[in-house]
Amino acid sequence: MRRAAAAPGALASLASLVSLAAAGALTLGGCTAAAQDGTVPPDGDVTLTVFAAASLADGVESIADGFEAEHPGVRVRVNAAGSSVLAEQITAGAPADVFAPADEATMDRLAAAGEVSGTPRPLATNALTLVTPPDDPAGVGSLAEATAADVTLVACAPQVPCGAAARAAAAREGLDLSPVSEESSVTDVLGKVTSGQADAGLVYVTDAARAGDAVRTVPLEHAPVNAYPIAPVAGSAHPDLAEAFTDYARGPAGQQVLRAAGFGAP
Repeated sequence: MRRAAAAPGALASLASLVSLAAAGALTLGGCTAAAQDGTVPPDGDVTLTVFAAASLADGVESIADGFEAEHPGVRVRVNAAGSSVLAEQITAGAPADVFAPADEATMDRLAAAGEVSGTPRPLATNALTLVTPPDDPAGVGSLAEATAADVTLVACAPQVPCGAAARAAAAREGLDLSPVSEESSVTDVLGKVTSGQADAGLVYVTDAARAGDAVRTVPLEHAPVNAYPIAPVAGSAHPDLAEAFTDYARGPAGQQVLRAAGFGAP
């Protein structure tokens, strides 16, 4: 039994459906291409993910607000944590578009692993300082006094940029640094001091400034200065936007935000 031929009207309807499907495929392909080259798809928003050192959190959030205002349809999501933790997440495949750690060594390791696009560029600088609770219960007036056996001192872990800086500061004064607690980020160190769990902590000057009256600051005689780099992440879904954000953060608007937060010039 032969299959009956389709009626002319049915063929016309089928042709229309095929045309619509082809047009939809072209539109979808166009959106995909737009997303891959970093532009904003015409039918939806783009989320740009910035991995930033914990000490940069507030500054990068403000920079993100300005960037979004100049790039309608773009939403910037900031993931702030210890630099070494962020680097591990990127190496493990976490989706990120821009990386801004608190030291060059962490960026260099990520670049050596092929996880950075282009050459990292300087973003800001920051210096280490000592903080105590406002009433300074342990009577800490120097790094030497903070390392005394009866003082509860907290610092970042050695693999974290603020931890490496803390040990460099101690070495410059010929001191042994033996904190009772080693934290994964400078924010955690500050939290131990402001909550009264520690007599002293080693943090960045920007963190001490952000804490305000919640801490007492003791300047270090030989304070290490960290250089903060920034770069797009290799494999970013939005490379053009990642590069644009990097330029914006290093430009006048971004630098104004960072200076106001206490960061030094790159």
